[in-house]
Amino acid sequence: MKQQKKIASRISGLFIYPVKSLAGISLQRAQLDPMGLKYDRRWMLVSPEGAFLSQRTLPKMALIKTLLNESGQLTLQKSGKEDLQVPEASDKTMPVKIWNDTVMANLVDSHCDEWLEEALGVKCHLVYIRDDVVRQCDLDYASPGDRTGFSDGFPLLLISEASLQDLNQRLEQAVSMRRFRPNIVVSGCEAFAEDHWEDFILGDIPMRGVKPCSRCPIPTVNPDTGERSGTEPISTLATYRKKDHKVFFGMNVIHQKQGELKIGDPCFEITN
Repeated sequence: MKQQKKIASRISGLFIYPVKSLAGISLQRAQLDPMGLKYDRRWMLVSPEGAFLSQRTLPKMALIKTLLNESGQLTLQKSGKEDLQVPEASDKTMPVKIWNDTVMANLVDSHCDEWLEEALGVKCHLVYIRDDVVRQCDLDYASPGDRTGFSDGFPLLLISEASLQDLNQRLEQAVSMRRFRPNIVVSGCEAFAEDHWEDFILGDIPMRGVKPCSRCPIPTVNPDTGERSGTEPISTLATYRKKDHKVFFGMNVIHQKQGELKIGDPCFEITN
């Protein structure tokens, strides 16, 4: 019979990133829908050909702030520009490519595209993934029916405060958790304890840790300046968190039911 064993940790941070690679929003509580945290990476910028855009090639995307009102309307902000209130997506669709997946997304409107093109200096479209679009998570790690929106591959990314503290003790200049763009931050556990959380519960939501997160260069982007700060913190992580030519930090997680997460929720490990 499976038992719950309380882990001495709690949720200390919740974050959503409504538009992939733009600035995120810190929350006190968040709803889980079939794709992950509600509104998380439901919008995305793509090239005219439909390829996704990110801070990997456009670090200044970090400087565009996102706001959501109570009804879920999205507003974009950038210093020196008028705020952009994003309307509901249109009925016009286009195929968009994110890594190895191609899905049908809805275009928003040309005014949003023009605002973003002026802000970033590249031609692009703002697109939205609707509730009925199913983007299946990688079946090498997930189960049929496990879905995500425009995240890189899985609905949730979890990182512990202790893991960041361990990294910062090795860096000449500390970095903030914002560089790693987690959805869930937990406090109270040992550094990298999340690497080993397979079946666990946050609050009353069953979770499954499915795959350590291999890191791209985005953590080298300073979210306050929209510029790369050399090779750190990836180069330091590579000295002790590298395996099979990849650098790992954080755990990709799939939620097992919908519900609510909030700051302070406890963590329980499920053991046999």
